[in-house]
Amino acid sequence: MKRAAIVLLVALAAALGATAGCGFGGGDDDENDAPARTTTRVEVVRGLEKGGSFDPQAIYKEEAPGVVTVVSLFGAESLSDLGDSSGGVGSGFVLSGDGEIATNAHVVTTGEVPNLREARKVFVEFADGNQVEATVRGYDPEADIALLKVDPEGLTLRPLPLGDSEKVDVGTPVAAIGSPFSEKQSLSVGVVSAVDRSISGLTAFQIAGAIQTDAAINPGNSGGPLVDDDGEVIGINQQIKTSSGGGEGVGFAVPVDVARRSLEQLREKGEVSYAFLGVETVPIYPQLRERFDLPVGEGAWVQDAADGGPAAKAGLRGGGPRQTTFQVRPYRTGGDIITAIGERPIDDPDDLSRAVALLDPGSTVTVEAWRDGERRELKVKLGERPLQRLQAAG
Repeated sequence: MKRAAIVLLVALAAALGATAGCGFGGGDDDENDAPARTTTRVEVVRGLEKGGSFDPQAIYKEEAPGVVTVVSLFGAESLSDLGDSSGGVGSGFVLSGDGEIATNAHVVTTGEVPNLREARKVFVEFADGNQVEATVRGYDPEADIALLKVDPEGLTLRPLPLGDSEKVDVGTPVAAIGSPFSEKQSLSVGVVSAVDRSISGLTAFQIAGAIQTDAAINPGNSGGPLVDDDGEVIGINQQIKTSSGGGEGVGFAVPVDVARRSLEQLREKGEVSYAFLGVETVPIYPQLRERFDLPVGEGAWVQDAADGGPAAKAGLRGGGPRQTTFQVRPYRTGGDIITAIGERPIDDPDDLSRAVALLDPGSTVTVEAWRDGERRELKVKLGERPLQRLQAAG
């Protein structure tokens, strides 16, 4: 049976032979042996020519210098002391000339929400061989995003341009660059296999709008960029679906629009907050609409509105207590159908999740809903999403 799995870090004990020569060592630093400091060099990557043909060699040449290997130590002082769960290797990429690095939260943390534990030490290795210690500015378990910071002095930094994940189409050529199985600066290519997927982060809430790709993604690719044919980052590689533990052509990336919001808040305050509507919804399809005589063919049909939640307080209604089974699934009839939030149309529950995730707690939005065949508008003051532990699938 196949399973979805976060692309967990490669245990360094298993890859010690490949990484022991990286220079991420223990022992005391000798200031007398420290290399001379030089000024920071920032090389701007503006992306490839728009509308050009997909050129993996050109993408690698332009983007790879901005991709880094991230080594996290949890219970050891150095690589030589590592055990099976003492650390691991992931990927990341440069965000700015100030030394900001983006990666996955699970690359630099261990444990489970709400008791995540940050790595004792985090090191970053650049494509040119420079190896420096990084600080964790903050991490977001909801979107599985972390922001690292290195001292930029003496480094050559090549920030990667961020794209727009909402404009990504199925079939778009993509490249993934990272450190699968600790094999640094590795390139794999493929296409966008699907968009608008929902994937697990580190909490009970799903990450909406995820990008699915058949580009090879393996343990160690976590946190690296998924780049489109214009050379822009459209996602952060995060998860694989596998039955063997390796990449099988079904990989997922956190959409860059979600990552951008997360990184901005981590930069400003070191943590991220998410809005909360408090509804459980199901999608509508033609046979379902006909069976229950629904007034619209698209939207998020509310099955339950949490007691005391923002939606219920604003008057949004869930279905009644009785359930009717249709095509092997039970439905609660009588609930509202949400078709828009603000100016944003809602065609299905994924649209709803994505729309709410991009809003701020405490903001008031207009929700368009249908009830008893009539269109209504309700003002909803959004709450803050509670931090809930991810439950393992049984």
